Amino acid sequence: VQLQASGGGLVQAGDSLRLSCAASGRTFNNNGMGWFRQAPGKEREFVAAVSWNGHSTRYAEAVEGRFTISRSYAANKMYLQMNSLKPEDTAVYYCAAARGASAPTTTTSYNFWGQGTLVTVSS
Repeated sequence: VQLQASGGGLVQAGDSLRLSCAASGRTFNNNGMGWFRQAPGKEREFVAAVSWNGHSTRYAEAVEGRFTISRSYAANKMYLQMNSLKPEDTAVYYCAAARGASAPTTTTSYNFWGQGTLVTVSS
């Protein structure tokens, strides 16, 4: 079972990026999924989460209104559309699958993690 995050890169402030998270080995259609990020020297923090059926989404205050989480059941993928990027968004972004069906915000609620993709936003 594997989660593969991709789509990171180097962009300028104000630009957009779309991260993808592909699941292989099993589907997570009955699980909530989320994005977290970790900047150098900082702890991993919650970014966004979506419930198993996509009806519930949650966002960190720092990204509310700029980032959008979504998922494709047919493709077994999850996405994070990031707009109006800021230098403080620079981090390694991780996708994860939750133990349950909701959209949790804590790292301990997730038991499958991807390897991370680096997002660098220059000023």
